[in-house]
Amino acid sequence: MLSISIKDIKQFMNKLLVKDTFDKMLLSEATIMTGNTFNISGSVNRSFYTDKEWEALDNHDYSYWEVIKPFCFSVIKGTKVPSSIRIIFLLSKEVTQEIITLNSLDYELKDINGLFLNVRYTEGQLSVITGVSTGKFTLDKSLDKAFENYICSFLEKSEINYDIL
Repeated sequence: MLSISIKDIKQFMNKLLVKDTFDKMLLSEATIMTGNTFNISGSVNRSFYTDKEWEALDNHDYSYWEVIKPFCFSVIKGTKVPSSIRIIFLLSKEVTQEIITLNSLDYELKDINGLFLNVRYTEGQLSVITGVSTGKFTLDKSLDKAFENYICSFLEKSEINYDIL
């Protein structure tokens, strides 16, 4: 687990809510607290879609951020800053497999429940925390380290300034 503090909150929020920086991440869930609390599940309701529509969605169990982002933005925009924001992203199976392959890790995709990126804004502070969930217990932290390196590289390529806590 890697804990990161974002230096420029306004810049990060612009990349999160306006730009396409995070669009290809899957949304696990989001909670936005303004005058009300808004909870959004990124889990796709399979029964809503025909088989053909489901195939077009690439059979992802979660929606891409680019689909849900406009709803979140509509809740957040305004004259007052939200009390808190919590967004949990999940990397796609394709990106997870890419991390495994590029780092020559001894993991199989089926053994990984998810690589998560937790974005939390509260009390004027914005942090990003990585998390890895596997289906079996292991002391091997090579996947955690590879994912942490991936996130640091992602933030640097996205020109997001941060400090590791």
